[in-house]
Amino acid sequence: MTDPDDQDSFRNQFLIALPVLKEDYFGETVCLLADHNAKGAFGLVINKPLDMELEDLFPEHEFRLRCPIMEGGPVDNDRLFFVHDTDHEFESTYRISDDLSLTTSTDLVDSLVDGTGPQRLLAVLGYAGWDAGQLEKEIAEDVWLLSPASMEVIFDTPYPQRPMVAASNMGVDLNLLASAGHG
Repeated sequence: MTDPDDQDSFRNQFLIALPVLKEDYFGETVCLLADHNAKGAFGLVINKPLDMELEDLFPEHEFRLRCPIMEGGPVDNDRLFFVHDTDHEFESTYRISDDLSLTTSTDLVDSLVDGTGPQRLLAVLGYAGWDAGQLEKEIAEDVWLLSPASMEVIFDTPYPQRPMVAASNMGVDLNLLASAGHG
């Protein structure tokens, strides 16, 4: 049976910042909505790399996988999240979709050290959050473009190209929106 809350949920969608946010923290970002319900929304910016890798956060470990870290949002900048494929499950794993998971537990870090962890991985510090109704209002005001999430954008697309590729996956050219003064 389908959960009635899922029908109106934006979970497993991208929020692509529209030109109105150009001077804002979220200007030119793509945010993966990991959860969305009547109480609000939780997302992770996936295209703002920090100048650090996992070794900087866990200097006592040697990792077999290079993993840059994203600035995930303005809330709890010291909280680490991992977005990865669903081939692996850990102590604190939340399934976003059939092929995408979010983990917050350190057993994932241990799996990366011993080489058994996910190969498709994005590490994110901080998150973005919206109160009940806030995200819906921002979407209605043309602050965000909503687009289905894509593994290709999350794991394979170079960071600066992620907003354009995410929008183009649904036939939208962000350059045309910017030049048309959309808003």
